[in-house]
Amino acid sequence: MQIFRQTVLALLTAAPIAIVAAPVSAETIQSALVKAYQNNSSLNSARAGVRVTDEGVAIAKSGYRPRLTGAVSGNYSSTDGSGRITTGSFGITLSQNLFDGFQTRNNVKAAEANVFAAQENLRNTGQNVLFDAASAFMDVIRDRQTAVLRKRNLEFLDEQVRAARSRFEVGEGTRTDVAQAEASRSAATAQLSAARAQAAASEATYRQIVGEAPGKLSPASPPYQGMPKSLDQAFARAEANHPAIRANKYLVEAARYSVKSKEGQFLPQVSASAGVSRNYRNQVGGSALTSGSSTYNSANIGATITVPLYQGGLASAQVRQTKEQLGQASINVDVVRDQVRANISSAWNQFQASVEAVQANRQLVEAARLALNGVIEERNVGQRTTLDVLNAQADVISAQVNLADAERNVVVASYAILSATGDLNVTKLRLGVAEYKPEEHYEAVKDKWYGLRTPDGR
Repeated sequence: MQIFRQTVLALLTAAPIAIVAAPVSAETIQSALVKAYQNNSSLNSARAGVRVTDEGVAIAKSGYRPRLTGAVSGNYSSTDGSGRITTGSFGITLSQNLFDGFQTRNNVKAAEANVFAAQENLRNTGQNVLFDAASAFMDVIRDRQTAVLRKRNLEFLDEQVRAARSRFEVGEGTRTDVAQAEASRSAATAQLSAARAQAAASEATYRQIVGEAPGKLSPASPPYQGMPKSLDQAFARAEANHPAIRANKYLVEAARYSVKSKEGQFLPQVSASAGVSRNYRNQVGGSALTSGSSTYNSANIGATITVPLYQGGLASAQVRQTKEQLGQASINVDVVRDQVRANISSAWNQFQASVEAVQANRQLVEAARLALNGVIEERNVGQRTTLDVLNAQADVISAQVNLADAERNVVVASYAILSATGDLNVTKLRLGVAEYKPEEHYEAVKDKWYGLRTPDGR
């Protein structure tokens, strides 16, 4: 593997198309990844979604806590013979759940598992954003190079058209030579327009993902330090670290606690309550015994035991439903694991194929250039036709475009390997940016008893 990496590095540093010494102001792929990590709207939306999920734990824990309510009431009535009666009361009631069949405990456990799953899904979203940014970065470099090559090809064909016309005017060429050269130039013009349009599309995608329009971009190389040394090691890393696999395992745990919570509906429920109130009554008119005003206090305390006997089949259906959800969640772990393994295998083989393609296309470019020079010399002495020159030039430009694409694929495939193994993050890439930690918000809200403001002050 070490020899393989050294070969790739040598191929990339020797690339004739890539800029050897990038300007100081050129954007590197690392700085582009940092901007995407900080600015990408999809990633920021996913972070907000995790903060929403965090509140589920506080909501579930509310089942442990007492509830205090106050009530104020007033009434006025007037009847013949009784006079006018005014009554009012003010009271406070405290209620506390003592036992709910372990539903609250299991709801809290399920909410915590959902939070951990959301955090892993956020890390997976971060991986996807970083990979998309790396891919967009390399797409812009490739498509800009392709546009430059197409422009050079058009300039070359302009010269061939002028040469064909000059030879025709002095009787050394034919009208067919001129027509063939002009036809190739027209095709090259269309190819240049398409290449520029593709470069503009890639720049738009870059802006969407990174958050800024691309300026001058510096050539990139694969992040070898974080890559696995073998395919088996890549599989082992993914099983232990990939956030999508870990997230689905947490979802299985959450589904298991949800089953237990629904089963708790069949157990007795015990609650306690206490209250105090102050009551007022005033009567004007009526008999002497009932007229006048009075104020008195009252208090009560009690406990209630509820034993479910039959809920119309609702609780039974909910238990069966959550059991099926648990089964589905367990299957999803295998589905995601198989998908991750397929992604690793695809990225690994794509990386190796791209490395070989870089080497082959570099040799092809050199050979095609030599062939083109030879055909031009032979054409000048009458041993070749204009069509031969045009075909040789087409071979050169095709090899150069393929080389640019292969160089792009090497880098993108290396980032795909890191993404598939769960290692594509700011820490492993050493991007030098503060990592967003969803645990901080979770710790701030999970045990809050009251308060309307979010931890950031909203």
